Amino acid sequence: MKVRINPDKCIACTTCVVNCPVSRVTPKFLGPRMIGPAYERFRLLGLAEDESLTYCANCKNCDITCPQGVHVSSINMLARAEQSKKYGASLRDWVLAHGELQAKMLQMIPAGLKNWGMLNPVTRHVLDKLGIDKRAPLPAFAKKTFRQMFKKINQPDLPRKIIYFPGCYIDVYDPQTGLDMVWAFNRAGYQVISPDAFCCCGLPMIANGFWEDARKRAKRNLTELAKWRNEGVPAVTGCPSCALIFREDLPEYFPDLVEKLGMHQLEDAQDFLLQCAERGELALREAAGLEPMEVIYHAPCHLRAQGDGLPGYKLLQALDGVKVTEANAGCCGISGSYGFKKEKYDIAQEIGSELFRKVRESKAEVAASECGTCRVQIQHGSGKKAIHPVAILRARLEPGNRQEGQTG
Repeated sequence: MKVRINPDKCIACTTCVVNCPVSRVTPKFLGPRMIGPAYERFRLLGLAEDESLTYCANCKNCDITCPQGVHVSSINMLARAEQSKKYGASLRDWVLAHGELQAKMLQMIPAGLKNWGMLNPVTRHVLDKLGIDKRAPLPAFAKKTFRQMFKKINQPDLPRKIIYFPGCYIDVYDPQTGLDMVWAFNRAGYQVISPDAFCCCGLPMIANGFWEDARKRAKRNLTELAKWRNEGVPAVTGCPSCALIFREDLPEYFPDLVEKLGMHQLEDAQDFLLQCAERGELALREAAGLEPMEVIYHAPCHLRAQGDGLPGYKLLQALDGVKVTEANAGCCGISGSYGFKKEKYDIAQEIGSELFRKVRESKAEVAASECGTCRVQIQHGSGKKAIHPVAILRARLEPGNRQEGQTG
């Protein structure tokens, strides 16, 4: 079943162009209006694709700002999928799209050896020739995955249950934040279930053109979620991109799967914790004697695209002794794997330059953001540590017991 989005709702107002971070910094991208709705009319006539399509970052800022509700980014992703089907995709794009699979293939190798093998100058030179920029801040593998560590957690036996979808970044690169999430939900009175059946949400594959691979993972995840939906168990994720793909992309891209298996939306974990606090289930008062803390917060594009506000920012605001400032500096530029690509690295750095400047010049001890790759980009561009809001929550409510050094 071929999915098509009607381009005729576009009124050519150029609002999307004004708000496109890629168009702002490079003429290599014709802009979301031209390469999206305008060029879709040529695609419908069977004309050749414009190479500018590959420069769309799928950041969703065009969707956020379109007054007509046109999903411009979806038009671009669907067009990219057709190009990949016709002409194939590069090895570079396959590598960037299948990080979870590579992690499984390498799971028997110690993390230190994996990271040395991946990050040493010789390998980075080879990857650079492949198209992954040698300057790009590739994240290091954790010593153990979240899934491995989760199985060893001795959770209290609590009457209320909640499903946690960790996402690839937490599972492979930052399991400590996943453990912090489990701790927070236990504290709120929820026993956490994170099924082994969960796999990558599919967004890296969609962004790089591997449509069938994304479909297989969508089917697997929706099948697993259907079991818990029937039991009335809520499901959450701390990753905005994972939440967005279940909320908007899967119904749009794979409507037949959603019709067959149903939709169990992933709620924003930070919003769920705020609701717990409002109901009196989660006390946000910190331990006595902690020093005041300043944090600068970055709202990921895929969080803003959901239109539900900034729950992670509000969660930080609710903590005693934490002064949090919103960076309000637009896209960080990374857009998943976009900023790792050789021809796009400099573009990504230019897009994020204002954010990096604000983080550097702030008095904040750390930056905070829900998105894993946003955190990688912020640290790379600003030199300041970036962590998940729930990591700060635990550090303030349980000082001294949060174990650092679980990654790397």
